[in-house]
Amino acid sequence: MTSILDSVDSRTRLVGENRLELLIFQLGTRQLFAINVFKVREVLKVPHLNQMPGAHPKISGVATIRGNSIPVIDMRQSIGFRPLGKDQRANLIVTEYNRSIQAFLVGEVVYIKNMGWDEIMEPPSTGHGNYLTAISKLEHEGEARLIEIIDVEKVLAEIVSYDIGISEDVLDGDLSSHLAGQKVLIVDDSSTARTQVRETLAQLGIECIEKKNGAQALATLKAWCDEGKNVTDEILMMITDAEMPEMDGYKLTSEVRADARMSHLYVALNTSLSGSFNEAMVEKVGCDRFVSKFQPDLLVDVVQTRMRQALETGK
Repeated sequence: MTSILDSVDSRTRLVGENRLELLIFQLGTRQLFAINVFKVREVLKVPHLNQMPGAHPKISGVATIRGNSIPVIDMRQSIGFRPLGKDQRANLIVTEYNRSIQAFLVGEVVYIKNMGWDEIMEPPSTGHGNYLTAISKLEHEGEARLIEIIDVEKVLAEIVSYDIGISEDVLDGDLSSHLAGQKVLIVDDSSTARTQVRETLAQLGIECIEKKNGAQALATLKAWCDEGKNVTDEILMMITDAEMPEMDGYKLTSEVRADARMSHLYVALNTSLSGSFNEAMVEKVGCDRFVSKFQPDLLVDVVQTRMRQALETGK
C-alpha cells in the first residue's frame, strides 16, 4: 500500500496544487497543440505500422510496441485537417484513456510545460474548436504562442462508439421512484463526457446540471449556500472530472470539503485515468467514489449507492 500511496503522491502533486503538465507538439504546422502528460505513457519514433483492412479511416495502422498491438490514430486527421504527410517528421504519443491504450500520430514533439489550471482558458466555438477542451498561451521561440489542448475523449468517441446502455441486473427497481426527478451536478470540460453522463442518467429520470470546470461548479455551490440552501436539497451528488481549466476536480473537491456548508456533499471522481492507485487517490483527495469514464453500469451503481445512503441517513 505504501508504494501505491507514493505513486499517488507523485502523480497528484501537481493536480493537488491545481497544476498540470502539458505535452506540447505540432501537427505539421507551426501551431502548437497539447495533451495532459498525466495520460501519456511514452513518446517514440514511428515504428512500422501494420495496416488494418476495414479499419476506421482515422486509424493509420497498428504498431507493435513492447509486444503489444496498439492502434495508431492520426491526430491531425482526427481534428479536421488533412492526414499528416508521409514526408513530414512524425512521432507517436502512446496514451492510456478509459482503460485502453492507443497511440496518436503527431508531428514534432516540442517539450513539456508545467502550468497552472488558472492559465488555461475555454476554447473558441468556431473552426476546429469543438475538438478542443481548452487553450493557453506561452512564450515559445521569443514570441507569444497559442496552445490548443485537444479533447482526446471526443476524438476517441468518433472512432469507438461508447454504449450508454444499462444492464438490467444493475438496476435496482426499489430505487426507481426515488431516483426519478433527482438532480446531479456534472462537471467536465469535455462535451463528449458530459453527454455520456447525461444520457446515461436520463434513463433513470435524473436531471443533470452541467458545468464546464471546477470554478463554475464551485461558484454554483457557493451561491446556493449563500442563499441559505442546503446543497443536498438541490442535488443528490456531484460527479466531477479530474482535469479541467481554471480549477481541476481535485481542487474543487478540496474546496468543497473545506466549506462546512457543503462538506457533506457526495462527490464522485469521474475520470479517464486508469491504474491500481485509483482507490488510494480517492481517499487522498477526499472523494467518496472513483468512477472510470464511459462505464454506464458503474456510473449507475455509484448513483444508486448514493441514493441508498441518502434514504438511510436522510442526508
